[in-house]
Amino acid sequence: MPDSFCATIPHRIVSLYDPASPDFVKEEFPFYWLARVHGVYQMDMERALKTVGLDIPTWRTLYILNENGSSSMSEISLHAIAKLSTVTKIVYRMKGEGLVETHTSPLDARVTIVTLTESGREAIARSKLAIQHIFGRAFEGLTPSQIRKLNEVLHLILDNLSPRHAELAAAGRSSHAAPNADAA
Repeated sequence: MPDSFCATIPHRIVSLYDPASPDFVKEEFPFYWLARVHGVYQMDMERALKTVGLDIPTWRTLYILNENGSSSMSEISLHAIAKLSTVTKIVYRMKGEGLVETHTSPLDARVTIVTLTESGREAIARSKLAIQHIFGRAFEGLTPSQIRKLNEVLHLILDNLSPRHAELAAAGRSSHAAPNADAA
């Protein structure tokens, strides 16, 4: 948490959110709510997708490909938040089901490119009908600006947790530390 942020909030309030603090309250911990929301969302999605013969990993992969056109296995892994080995198994299962095609990248023979088939597009259409009620229910009562703000905050938290952010923060600390060392 940036020092300027902590300086503007009394310690007691910040410690309510910190699991390492004796003042911690689970209902004040954002990840408590994120985990609960994600768990309920997963159960609802599993139930709805099962009615059209899909599962969540397949659905995620279909939607990533639908948005990106073709994607490498590692791009799918990044956006599906799954290990590359897991995505590889999912993609080859989907290929066996006729939902995707794979081919070697013309730029790098080590890279496998995945593309939707017509059956994959039909599966997306079926899934839209099966899951549309979940999104309507989840965001009921929220304005578009509230949803945008939620996305901004979640994006910031993801950036804070990502390895790239950690590297940048460490680089920033070392550049701030150098002038102080010279001053001593």
